Amino acid sequence: MAAALDAAAGALLGVWDSAREATASRVSGAQLRAVMVVEQYDGINLRRLATRLDMLLSSASRLCDRLVAAGMLEREPGRFDRREISLHLTPEARRLLAELRNDRQERLAAVLAAMSPAGRAALVSGAREFDEVARRQRARSAPDDGDTPPGRDWPQDPDRPDGPARKSSDQPDRPTRAMWQGGAAGPERTVDTPRDWPTGEPPVARTA
Repeated sequence: MAAALDAAAGALLGVWDSAREATASRVSGAQLRAVMVVEQYDGINLRRLATRLDMLLSSASRLCDRLVAAGMLEREPGRFDRREISLHLTPEARRLLAELRNDRQERLAAVLAAMSPAGRAALVSGAREFDEVARRQRARSAPDDGDTPPGRDWPQDPDRPDGPARKSSDQPDRPTRAMWQGGAAGPERTVDTPRDWPTGEPPVARTA
């Protein structure tokens, strides 16, 4: 059963890939995934985008630079923290996604039209149940990073990022105080450090 479904899924992915090829001259596969994440999580910041794409922060920053230059993304100061940069789709990016989905649905409709009515009904019924079970299993296994809107999950698009997300800390930056001692007999002095970065993560350029 699983092998048969895997083979059938390959044919479905082939239809999806054919539709996605039409966008290849405008955005790469990685750029398209980033656009879809920003569509799902409008106003997401760079750190969480990198987590969703399972990318290094520096790689996600360069990816966003290219999308901004291509007119697909806009950067704005965060609504609650002006030091954060929030990401939003441009009208051009929304048109691109609409064209992609329309093309994909036309290709799927051509295949469905050649199927028997009973086959179409069985396919839709089985696909819906598969979708519900897969969502429940993914919801139980996925880590909670506080970024997933209640009651929403990734649409079942193969080009949406859906792998295990790395845990990401996104607490607002805040000044901290560190103690150091000038010498063996010297007095303790207090200095301000500019940021208290999460363990193991580099500082994020606020211009990215």
